[in-house]
Amino acid sequence: MAPLEAVRRLVGLQAQVPHNPYTALWSRLGTFRPESLSELLAERQVVRIGVMRGTIHLITADDCLVLRPVTQPVFEGQLWRHRDLSPQLRGVDLDPVVEAGRLALEEPRTGTELRALLAARFPTLDAAALAYACQMRLALVQVPPRGLWKKSAQARWTIAEAWLGRPLVATLSLDDLVLRYLAAFGPASVTDVTTWCRLTGLREVVERLRPRLVTFQDERGRELFDLPEAPRPGRETPAPVRFLPEYDNVLLSHDDRSRFVSESDRALLGPVWSVGWGAVLHDGRVRGTWRAGPGGLVVRHVPLAKRGLATIAAEGRRLARFLELDLDVRLEPVSP
Repeated sequence: MAPLEAVRRLVGLQAQVPHNPYTALWSRLGTFRPESLSELLAERQVVRIGVMRGTIHLITADDCLVLRPVTQPVFEGQLWRHRDLSPQLRGVDLDPVVEAGRLALEEPRTGTELRALLAARFPTLDAAALAYACQMRLALVQVPPRGLWKKSAQARWTIAEAWLGRPLVATLSLDDLVLRYLAAFGPASVTDVTTWCRLTGLREVVERLRPRLVTFQDERGRELFDLPEAPRPGRETPAPVRFLPEYDNVLLSHDDRSRFVSESDRALLGPVWSVGWGAVLHDGRVRGTWRAGPGGLVVRHVPLAKRGLATIAAEGRRLARFLELDLDVRLEPVSP
């Protein structure tokens, strides 16, 4: 599968950490050149923008234009829940503020630049709160070189419509959104879908779609939904070792994360989405965490057989080669 199609299939890749999508695609595709994703970003075929859960994802340009409008209620909720900034916006007419932000962000600007422009335009109001309101109300993309392979830069933002030369279109229904989710992450429950996008009222949507779906029950008797034609590998299908970046979609797209990590292993490893640590899947379950160190990779793992540790070390060396690190993989067991 080509990188662009993979990004579309997964309804985007988690991208708070700019380089994480490269590791995410390397883990999923048979062959992957990081430069190919970098080129898509530079050519504006993919963008980095806040969508599901209000977090930054790398998504296709086409999805950007339809997903951002349907996820706007999530951003509206975040706007009024921010403990520090929301009180500064009570009673403020935000329409002229957002319009001023829109005009300012027709060209890429840093957060500092946006706050300075808003402070000059609205001197009696809190510039940080006004900038936050613009971030929540406008569809803002982070522009390259931030996010390019082996490059780094301060975050600069511009409105998606200006960057892509096309308007946002509210044509994606909640039904379509749920079907896109199930194609990527099913079988799943209604609460799983809600956890993935953080939109509410999805029970009614799933019930409306029920005639088009197949249903299952998990080990706890919860009802799961999926597309009839979706692949569902059998119980004995091998699940090779995989190194996932921190905040990977697989681990954040379900309410019930016990399917990926047991309570005992989570207690040993700490949160598997800890800052700076990715997840190591062994036989389809999180059995370790990893991060890049000065001499290669460091892997913290729960007790495993020697053969399992050998496969983790081998895959770790493959990842280190991809990330252009030293090939040393330091395995560090954790115990109760």
